[in-house]
Formats: sequence, structure tokens, C-alpha cells
Amino acid sequence: MIEYRPLGKTGIKVSTVAFGASPLGDVFGATDEAEGVRAVHLAIDQGINYFDVAPLYGLTLAETRLGKALKGKRDQIFLATKCCRDNFQFSDFSASRVQASIDESLARLQTDHVDVLQIHDVEFGDARQIMEETLPAARKVQQAGKARFIGISGLPVRYLRKFAEQIEIDTILTWGHYNLLEDEMDEELTPLCRERGIGLINASPLHQRLLTDKGAPEWHRSPKPAIEAARNLAELCRCWGVNLADVAMKYCLEHPHVATTIVGMSKVRHVEANLKALDFEIPEGLMPAIENLVKPVKNMMWFEGRPENNIPPSDPNRWVPQTPVTTHT
Repeated sequence: MIEYRPLGKTGIKVSTVAFGASPLGDVFGATDEAEGVRAVHLAIDQGINYFDVAPLYGLTLAETRLGKALKGKRDQIFLATKCCRDNFQFSDFSASRVQASIDESLARLQTDHVDVLQIHDVEFGDARQIMEETLPAARKVQQAGKARFIGISGLPVRYLRKFAEQIEIDTILTWGHYNLLEDEMDEELTPLCRERGIGLINASPLHQRLLTDKGAPEWHRSPKPAIEAARNLAELCRCWGVNLADVAMKYCLEHPHVATTIVGMSKVRHVEANLKALDFEIPEGLMPAIENLVKPVKNMMWFEGRPENNIPPSDPNRWVPQTPVTTHT
């Protein structure tokens, strides 16, 4: 059964599992558009009421397809999109881009407003510009009635916390930092979000497919020890008679202070599997075995965006030296 939780102080309640629409943009391979529509409709019919998308996903294709799928159903869901990252080579955090981006997104999504507008991947921008130009521009979008609430998204949790400590925002979307391999979200963001009433959104519970029986795609950027640990996790779960993806999903869905967990979907079977995870029970004794296996690689993460925006953890033993990349899938 789907549970609904408050999204911070926004006054809205969202389903604990959210429809991540990036696969509709062929981000993880070609998607049949008609199948995508069926997946969207099934998700809504089964009570999933939070949908997350961005212009970046499929270079506007995901927004376009989602807009078509939501025709006649828009008022049944809460819709979130993003701004400032239109492609993987260049980010534009200017006020003019924020204003233009929302109008373009609304046209593709075939709606007059979104419920949440998020500044996409703040680690790719200049902190001063985002605070002094991007966020004020987003608030003007809100004042114009084109977005009900404003948030930020990104990968480096310490950088997200730095922003949240200095500005007023309604939501934070953090991805890749709370799953079977990672728990830095709880160290850096969960206490702050609870204190300030910020809606906390967790994305990528399967760690970009790493935490599945199929394993990491070739482009995955996790350090090799983490990739190997994920393979061992899959085998461990098989020995317990369960599927790693089900365990990974349930683990994230059980977090008591996350409003919603975003997982990518584009097929009916994806929706069915993620709904099934709501009622899945992790076998007693499995989690201690998982924690023991993961301990040597816990929070062994890659980095993205500007180097100066990747704040290292206080414990130097958890810092994995890497050159930050400038794109992500």
C-alpha cells in the first residue's frame, strides 16, 4: 500500500515512491512511447502522485513524452521539473535562462504550472551566481504562478547542505547518497531538512542500476571496489532467495524522513515492480550481512561538477581521489 508523506512545509502530501521520468527520454536505452504512456497511466491509477522530469533528460524528449502522457491527468499528480542544465556540455544558471526554461518546459509538459521547479545540479554552477541570480529568478517564476515551490538538486551532499544553510528553499533532491552503498544523506541533509521543514527527496535508490542483478552499465562511474561489492550483494541476495533491486528499493522506501524516493520508470513492469517493493519484506538477518559486506566500500563515491564544489568528507579515509566529471547520465 502506498503511503503519503508531507513534502516539507509545502502543504502537499506525496507518494513515498515517485515516478522518475528520465527513462522516457531514452536515457537508459530506447523506450517505446506507447509503453511509456501505459506506465504513466498505471502509476497514476495505482496512486503514485509525484512525477519528476527535466529538460536534460533525453534533451527535452522526456518532458515532451511525459506531457503527452499526462493529458487529462495533470490534476491528479504533483509535477516537478528542473532548469539550468539543458545539455551535458554546458550549464546556464543565468536569470534569463531560468525564465526561458520554465516557459519551454511548460509548453512541452502541456501545463500552465509545475508544482516544483528545481535548480538542476547546482554543483555545475558558481555558488555566488546561483544564490544572487538563479534563485531570485526562480522565485520570480514562483511569484508568476508558473511554479508553486522552489528547490535545488545535485550530487555532492555537503555542497547541497552549504546552500540550504544560506538560502530559503522548499525542497532538496539528493541522488546517489542514500542507498545500500551510501548513507551520507543522513549525515549532511536529513537533520537540516527536518529542522527547517525542507522537503527531502531521495533519488536513484538503485544507484543508477548498480544495485540490480544485471549490474552496472559500462558507463557507470562508481569506483571498481564498489562495483565489485554490488556484484557480491546480488549474489548474497540470491542466496537468501530475494532480488537485490527489491531489497535496495525497500531499504530506501523505509527511510522515515524522506518524503519521496524517485526511481526511473518507462515500462508497465517497472511500475509493477516498484509498487510491489512497497509490500516487500527484507528477510530478517539479511541487512546485517549486507552491512558487513558493504562496510569496506561504504560511501565510496564519485564526484561531479566544478572541483571547488566537491567538499571532501571530514574523514580523509572516506575521500576517494578522482577527477570530477562534467556530465552525468
